Amino acid sequence: MEHKTKKAILVVSFGTTFHRTREKTIDRIEREIGEAYPEYAIYRAWTSKMILAKLLRRDGIRIPTVTEAVEAMLADGITELVVQPTHVINGVENDQMKEDVQPYAHRFERVVFGAPLLTSTRDNEEAIRAVMAEFPDLKDTEGLVFMGHGTTHYANAVYAALDYTFKDLGYPHVFLGTVEAYPSLETLLKLVRSFSPEKVVLAPFMVVAGDHAIHDMSSEDEDSWRSQFVQAGFSVECVMKGLGEYPGIRRIYLRHIAEALEG
Repeated sequence: MEHKTKKAILVVSFGTTFHRTREKTIDRIEREIGEAYPEYAIYRAWTSKMILAKLLRRDGIRIPTVTEAVEAMLADGITELVVQPTHVINGVENDQMKEDVQPYAHRFERVVFGAPLLTSTRDNEEAIRAVMAEFPDLKDTEGLVFMGHGTTHYANAVYAALDYTFKDLGYPHVFLGTVEAYPSLETLLKLVRSFSPEKVVLAPFMVVAGDHAIHDMSSEDEDSWRSQFVQAGFSVECVMKGLGEYPGIRRIYLRHIAEALEG
C-alpha cells in the first residue's frame, strides 16, 4: 500500500478575546498561510490560558491549546508538521510552545518550527519598513510611539534594539516601548520630550489591537499611555491597528515558514 504524506501547518498565537481584531489579524494571517500552502491543512492553537478560559466561559468558543492541536493532528493522520508562531519575539510563550510539541515530535515523520516575527536583523528591518509603509502621512515633526508587550525573558532586548534600528533607518521621530518591561513609558516620555513633536501618534506593536491597546494605550484612565502623554502636554492620536493588519508583517511570517521548510 502506497504511503501518503499528510502535511499540516499549526499556527500558534497568544490569542485575543476581541473578535473584530482577531478577524483582521490572526484570521488573516492563517488565511494567507493557507493560500500560500494549499497542500497543507491549517490548524490553530492559542497559548494564553486566560484568553482560552474567557472565550469558553463568555462565548462557548473552544480554541485548542498547542497540546490539544498536536493530538488532533496525530488523530487526523498528519505526518509532516510545520509549527509557525505569530509571536512577536522568541520569549516565554515561544519556549513553552516548543516544549509542548517536543513530546510528540517522534510520532511525526518531520517537525519544523518557523521563527517568531522578530528573530533576525533582517526581520527587524523588514518589520520597520512594513509598519512605516502604513504611516505615509506622518510628518517629521510628529512622534510615532509604538507600544510593545514586553517580557521578563531575555528576548525583551529586541525592543530596545528595534527602537535603535528605527533611528538607524532614518526615523528619528519613531519610538518603541513596552507595557511590561523596558523601554518603559517613563523612558519613552523622556525620549519623546527631548524630541518635542507637534503631535504624538500612539499605535500597538502587538499582533492584535486587543486588551493592552484598548486599556493600557488608548483609554481615558489616568495611567494609560494616552493620558500620560496628554498630561505631558502633547496632542495625542491613537491608531488601533495590530501588526497582523500590516501586509508586510504577514509576509515575514510566510517567509519564516518557507525558511523552516528549506532548513
